[in-house]
Amino acid sequence: MKIVMKSLWFLGLISLFSCGNSANSEQDGTVEISGKISNAPEGVVVLSQFTDGRPRVLDTLDLDSEGNFSYELQVEDPTFYDLNLFGERSVRLALLKEDVQVNYDFSQPENIQIEGSKDSQEMLKLEKLMADYQADVNALNEAYYEAMSNNDAETIKSIQAQALDLEANQAERVKQTINSMGDSFASLAAIGLLNPKNDFPFLDELINRLDQKYPNTLTIIQLKQQLDELRALAIGAVAPEIALPGPDGEIKKLSDLRGNYVLIDFWAAWCKPCRAENPNVVRLYKEYNSKGFEVFGVSLDRDREDWVQAIADDQLEWTQVSDLQYFNSAAAQTYQIQAIPATYMIDPEGKIIAKDLRGPTLERKLQELFDN
Repeated sequence: MKIVMKSLWFLGLISLFSCGNSANSEQDGTVEISGKISNAPEGVVVLSQFTDGRPRVLDTLDLDSEGNFSYELQVEDPTFYDLNLFGERSVRLALLKEDVQVNYDFSQPENIQIEGSKDSQEMLKLEKLMADYQADVNALNEAYYEAMSNNDAETIKSIQAQALDLEANQAERVKQTINSMGDSFASLAAIGLLNPKNDFPFLDELINRLDQKYPNTLTIIQLKQQLDELRALAIGAVAPEIALPGPDGEIKKLSDLRGNYVLIDFWAAWCKPCRAENPNVVRLYKEYNSKGFEVFGVSLDRDREDWVQAIADDQLEWTQVSDLQYFNSAAAQTYQIQAIPATYMIDPEGKIIAKDLRGPTLERKLQELFDN
């Protein structure tokens, strides 16, 4: 298990950022990028713009003998840029109407100053957020590899739980950072750090708010379309019906379990992480079933014999269904399942209340529902 940081947070989202035909004429105009680079190594300063799915080099910037530079460009819509300093430091800029000044001293690598463009200043918050997250990820990875070399199973389990907590806590920190940005379009650079399945209400509100301030911006239009596709599976929505055959061929429906808290568990006999998680679900099912907890297992198997054997081997006592169509399963298509294990938790009224619960997060959710 290597803990993977979303290190391409900027490219992954901003590469989607294309210029639209803005109806707001106030956004048209010339923006100046200027500043001073001190104690610079050999090389050049390169300015790139993120548009049409990739960063596009615009120009190299000339520095005078004192390290000062100045460059003008036309900015008609909210646009993201990258200022690459001699191949050793990248500065992310979010530009619209305000000029920006960038000052950097290579002898003080942690100290970069951005003045002028408020949107570009907001980008520094994301840089710090990701630097802190990377440090935490590195520390966990080091501890994990040490535990692996020592065959320390208990520590490995603890680190895996910490990794899940780190990811959940990071999502909250991302949302706090976005909230601190107000209506700055720089917050678009952080959206790729959130899981739209889990953070749909937050993202929906954010995109609608930005759409009002930056109308006809192509990226915002595209994000609204993507969120509309997810709306049927958002927290608070009624979970779509699933009606598939069980191992005996009889059709079982998700709605048959209405009145209980139900974990919809997408899994398969061939899925090692799914099989590793099954003992945890079995333990929690035995503990909470009498209190109103049910599991509705949806297998993405293709071989009936393998599926049935896995149910027996893992002692899965709850409802199981499958059309044996792998990821082409009708249920997988409806619930937009692209990887397993995947779970949805629904309440007694059939509404989705949580997603992707497993291990400690599933246990905590059940404690919250039944032990408080």
